[in-house]
Formats: sequence, structure tokens, C-alpha cells
Amino acid sequence: MERQQRVTQRPIWRFREEDKAAEDDCVTVEEPLEIRVEETPIAVVMRTPRHDFELAAGFLCTEGLIQSPQELGAISYCTAAEPPNEENIVEVKLAAGVDFDRQRLQRNFYASSSCGVCGKASIEAITCEAPALTGDFTVPLAMLYDLSERMRQAQDVFEQTGSLHAAALFDPAGDLLVLREDVGRHNAVDKLIGHYALRNEPVPAKSVLMVSGRTSFEIVQKARMAGIAVVAAVSAPSSLAVDLARESGMTLLGFLRGRGFNVYTGEKRIAV
Repeated sequence: MERQQRVTQRPIWRFREEDKAAEDDCVTVEEPLEIRVEETPIAVVMRTPRHDFELAAGFLCTEGLIQSPQELGAISYCTAAEPPNEENIVEVKLAAGVDFDRQRLQRNFYASSSCGVCGKASIEAITCEAPALTGDFTVPLAMLYDLSERMRQAQDVFEQTGSLHAAALFDPAGDLLVLREDVGRHNAVDKLIGHYALRNEPVPAKSVLMVSGRTSFEIVQKARMAGIAVVAAVSAPSSLAVDLARESGMTLLGFLRGRGFNVYTGEKRIAV
């Protein structure tokens, strides 16, 4: 069973005007998670515990380390891990008959905007690896205006700590399908995509991904690999995120707050 604790407490001094008081405050748990495939270490990510198997599955899918969720076999915590890492190492087994290519699994990731890889090369790599976007649908303007508040209302841990990012998937009617929280916004996206991967289901083609904070290249990359055609964020995108979204035919929205937003690419999917 996966660990449920995502919030802990730390002693603080709280200042209000001229007064101060010693209290315990709720803070988000952040711990490393090592992902192994067939006993080979693939990555270590800093994450908030819970939905770790979804995180591992989503990471492998969005980084192109597996070609489809059908390649996934059993996922479990490492039984040989010693305290305090009993639930900080996840082992992934591939499905029977899947060729284990260690060179492919250990390739350099394009996940980080600071990786130093040429932007054009990064976009070309993702475009070649990802399936074609089939999001031939529109989303009502009024629905988009409601997304930020609907996502915020579903963030139960954020309400306690104020320090978690969120990724939420909505259908074109604005109904919430899945929401995941994590200290890293890219982890939240991987958990969301992993939710479907563990069920051997594709992410719904007609869906809108809403993320807290900014939209970096890695967020658009992961959405692209999952076939998500509409991505919206509370803050702005980076230049490379816009370039990849445009190259992919994705609709990318930024500064979606209240009754306003910017459209950086793909305006055709917005029904006014």
C-alpha cells in the first residue's frame, strides 16, 4: 500500500505586527523517489509521497522510455530498501515479451529547460517520438474561465500548506476528471498521466490540462507525449514551451485567472 502522508509539521515562530508566538505549522512533505526499471536506476525525482506508482508510470510514458502503457508490468516498492527509504524506491517490471533496452532507458532526458540541449533539437526529438495530436474539438470560453477556481477548490493539501502545485484534467464541459498535487508541477502531470497508464487507458483525447504556476518546456513535452491538445496555466509559458506547442498543433493558454487569459498558440479550439 502506498504511503498517504503528504503533510507534516515543523516548529516555527509566527510574527503578526509586534507579536510573536512559537507554533507548529503544516508543511508539505518532500522526499526523493528513485525509479528503477528491471533493477536499473533510471532517475531520482524530488516529490511529495503518494501516487508514487502513478508518478513512475507517467514518468516512463512522458519521457518516452516506454512506447505505451501496455509495456508496463508490475510496479512495487523495493523490498530490500532500508529505513527511511522503504517507500522511496519504486521498481518497475516490464511486461512479458518487452525487449529491455538499457541504452534507451538511460538516454539523456529533455525534461529540464536548463539541460543545455538546443531548443530546436529538443522540439524535433519530442515531435518525432510523440503520437499525432487528434484534439479536433473546441472548448467554450465560459468553461475556461471557471477552470482555475475549480482546480483550486479540489486542492485539499494546498489548502493546508500552500506549497503544492497541481495538475488537473477537465473534459470539454468543465467537469474534473483527475487532479494530482505534488511539490513539483511536472510530477503532478506525471501522476495524472500515470493514473491512466496504470489502467492501460489513454488520456481522453478531448480534455484540457490545467496546471498551477508557469508552463515550462517539460510541461508541454509531457502533455504532448500524452496526446493532450489543450494546456492552460495560471502563469506564463516559456519561449520553448510556446515553440513546442506551436510545432505540435497544441492550444496553449497562459495567465488563466478569473475572466481572462492569453492564447499563445491554437486559438482555433476556443469557442467564443
